[in-house]
Amino acid sequence: MRTWFITGVSSGFGRALAEAALKQGDRVIGTLRSERQQAEFSAIAPGLSFGVILDVRQEGEVQRVVTEIEKRNGAIDVLVNNAGYGYEGTLEEASMQDIRDQFEVNVFGAIAVTKAVLPFMRTRRSGHIINITSMGGLMTFAGLGVYHGSKFALEGISEALGKEVSTFGIKVTAVEPGAFRTNWAGGSMKRGESTIADYETVLGPNRKARAERSGKQAGDPQKAAAAIIKLVDSAQPPSHLLLGTDALAYVRNKLDFLQQEIQQWEHVTTSTNFENEGVA
Repeated sequence: MRTWFITGVSSGFGRALAEAALKQGDRVIGTLRSERQQAEFSAIAPGLSFGVILDVRQEGEVQRVVTEIEKRNGAIDVLVNNAGYGYEGTLEEASMQDIRDQFEVNVFGAIAVTKAVLPFMRTRRSGHIINITSMGGLMTFAGLGVYHGSKFALEGISEALGKEVSTFGIKVTAVEPGAFRTNWAGGSMKRGESTIADYETVLGPNRKARAERSGKQAGDPQKAAAAIIKLVDSAQPPSHLLLGTDALAYVRNKLDFLQQEIQQWEHVTTSTNFENEGVA
């Protein structure tokens, strides 16, 4: 039996993954935001499912909850940083507070939970940290720059962390879903006010299309959960795992574009060293 700590299990990926882990007899501690949600989650599988109320932005509470879990429920084998939300709006129109709020949850919240769990995993020389990022942590769409920025940040942190802790027996994987049938583009999306007419031709159609696709995406959260279970079962999990055919296509296109641009500008790239000193 493994013990999972999953942030954000009220719906979407977090709930699907929690239910999949519980179905195979694992113990799951999941974070929620209300007492009603806490009671509902704890009732899914009494003795195995444990709901805890936690706002990942509250660093002190994060530390307290993780320490309590380790004492009361046992060692956390798998941490899944899933809590987060999307912000839609152009960079110019987004307020600095909106931008800070996005990073506070998607980046700093994940960091706080990871930092709280790491000392326990490091001492045991085992554990797996999974950061739910997005295909939007590797490529971008207009109107989602603030969200992309948060996910690009978590991608870099996740990849570097994996290199820092691999010698301790700790595995780190960034999971990058495409469009799945969750509430991400619906009620979970914060949509900034559009006030500059110049951006309407860029943001308007994309915003409309995202809203219309909500609930109709091709990705199945239950199948994503099964894929993550398979990832955790692997003796050599990848540092990155794309989920969804759309994620695969978009990220491959991004890689092709980067390769073409690198080649096109290679003569400029290689012209910047001091003469006759080679590569530093």
